[in-house]
Amino acid sequence: MPASPLLFTLLSLLSLVQADVVTRFQDVPECMEFFYKGKVPEWGDAASDAAHICQRFTNRYHFATLYDTKHRIAVYSAYRFQPSDGGGREKRWFVEPQLVNPSWQAEMKDGYWLGKDNPGVFLGERQALNEDYTHSGFDRGHLNPNGHHAVPSRNATFTLTNVVPQNRKMNQDAWRIHEEQLTGLFRAQCSEAYVLVGAIPSEDNWIVKNNVKRVNIPDYLWKAYCCVDNNGRPVKSGAATARNTEQNLVEKISLGELGEFFQQFTNQPVGELFYNNCRA
Repeated sequence: MPASPLLFTLLSLLSLVQADVVTRFQDVPECMEFFYKGKVPEWGDAASDAAHICQRFTNRYHFATLYDTKHRIAVYSAYRFQPSDGGGREKRWFVEPQLVNPSWQAEMKDGYWLGKDNPGVFLGERQALNEDYTHSGFDRGHLNPNGHHAVPSRNATFTLTNVVPQNRKMNQDAWRIHEEQLTGLFRAQCSEAYVLVGAIPSEDNWIVKNNVKRVNIPDYLWKAYCCVDNNGRPVKSGAATARNTEQNLVEKISLGELGEFFQQFTNQPVGELFYNNCRA
């Protein structure tokens, strides 16, 4: 007997809820919790090569990533700050199975074992792989930093869809210091902190493997945050940009100035990154 329309609809909805890569972040209510008052930025959202990933690990969502499958780097990751309790320094690097085949499992998986489970299948058509970074001269630079989370969310940040090729000096010095400064600010002044952190791709600077352009080396990194009190009212906001070079300098700016910065790279209106620009 063929399935009834109602049963088909229920099965389709169940499949959607379990999916990791979705058409819109709004399709998964749990994924929307990483955006202040459910406001998803318009920045980068209209690109045909963008994949919306609700980052699933240990059968729950930990943050959201808009991923550029053409450049094989994230446009941004969105998360809520958690005080870290240590641990969670992964030796594994995860990949997103559903960027290989939409029917595959709805949870990030160690790229090594996903390859072993699917011999002969190339995993890197729409995402970066661990071997792309090996001997590249660049760090696997977290966008959503592991230090802004408790376990297991801390472990979940070790997915290559949350990573960009980052200048080693910048990653290990100025950008690291900035992340630590934000940790202190979030702990002291925020009941909850909503954060967006992303990258601006370069026009033609890539990690090249076997004469193939594999991973775009971004020109800039950027970060934006919205702090709220116990009643969910904004109390502080800010942003920062940094050139992905030996210059090793993070420039702290306002959300409005970050919007002006973005406008250099698009002919379209940038729009709000946070609901009401994180104003009370």
